[in-house]
Amino acid sequence: MTNQLYVKRTSGDGDFCYPIYFQKDFSALADTVKEAGLSGRKLCIVTDTNVAPLYLEQVREALAPVSDQILTFTFEAGEKNKNLNTVQNLYEALIQGGMDRKGFLVALGGGVVGDLTGFGAATYLRGIDFIQVPTTLLSQVDSSVGGKTGVDFQQYKNMVGAFHQPRLVYMNMQTIHTLPEVEFICGMGEILKTGLICDRDFFRFVCANHKQIQSLDMDMLSKMIRRCCEIKAGVVERDPKEQGERALLNLGHTVGHAIEKLMDFRLLHGQCVGIGLIAAASISRNRGLLSQAEYEEICSACQLYHIPAGVSGLKAQDILNATKKDKKMESGQIKFILMDGIGKSFIDKTVTDEELLKGIESVILPREESHS
Repeated sequence: MTNQLYVKRTSGDGDFCYPIYFQKDFSALADTVKEAGLSGRKLCIVTDTNVAPLYLEQVREALAPVSDQILTFTFEAGEKNKNLNTVQNLYEALIQGGMDRKGFLVALGGGVVGDLTGFGAATYLRGIDFIQVPTTLLSQVDSSVGGKTGVDFQQYKNMVGAFHQPRLVYMNMQTIHTLPEVEFICGMGEILKTGLICDRDFFRFVCANHKQIQSLDMDMLSKMIRRCCEIKAGVVERDPKEQGERALLNLGHTVGHAIEKLMDFRLLHGQCVGIGLIAAASISRNRGLLSQAEYEEICSACQLYHIPAGVSGLKAQDILNATKKDKKMESGQIKFILMDGIGKSFIDKTVTDEELLKGIESVILPREESHS
């Protein structure tokens, strides 16, 4: 198995070509930066307070051969800090550090770090380069690939953002070993989503091999992560700015984002996506698109990976209302992603409030049931 994969678009709206590297440590990072033509430039490693103690020094040392001007910027970890205030602090650090248009940013961390760093890179001096060094399972299989960047605005998820492709994505697969269990669960929510969108065999592979995956077997993890990246890369190449097919990647996200916001981010993104998958499966079943057996298979898959079956303490109507603030609204109608069987999803603009409410009700748990 080759240790890299390319994300490439050579026609249409915006050309890009960049590699995704799958490595077992940070030792090749400088070489990949050199290959991208970024050596000798000032850079700034952007990370958060969870990741900095683990990997900041390692990455700084790994990059020393290609830059003698390395800045660092660390912000408080958590979705609550993925906002314009943190971006403003980043701008200030870059200005004070003398970062010019030739410099680049290094996003070292999970999805929050990657999204915020990418947005900072897209907007600082009207756009500078950045690279992704994802350290969580969720960011490795999803958010680091594809150039979607952004921050939350007044708790509205990713409401401010830009499409800005990285110059490269470098995955040190060993970082998964330092993940808290809840972060691993979040990644699995996105992985199951990927299979449900377009690859039934992959979805069932992930379920059948759950023991090896949960024991962090590196060969199994590498296969799984690479397949997710292949799927994501293909979608991004065909539809980089979500004019059509790329919207399929939002399976589970409409209800998931609404729950995430109403829970004030006490449930993490991947957990909420998992709950959203079950709600979408419920709506699909109610339409006769999924059989009862397939619906139960999806619920069982979430259970295998300890993804919450639902949420307590929220009202279905409040969740429905929150979906109306989703950035995927189009002319007052939600672009909802439904499943026509496992591994075949499609965009639907006809889901009614009644259907959506019924789907949401399927993931509302009694208060005494835990959703953590």
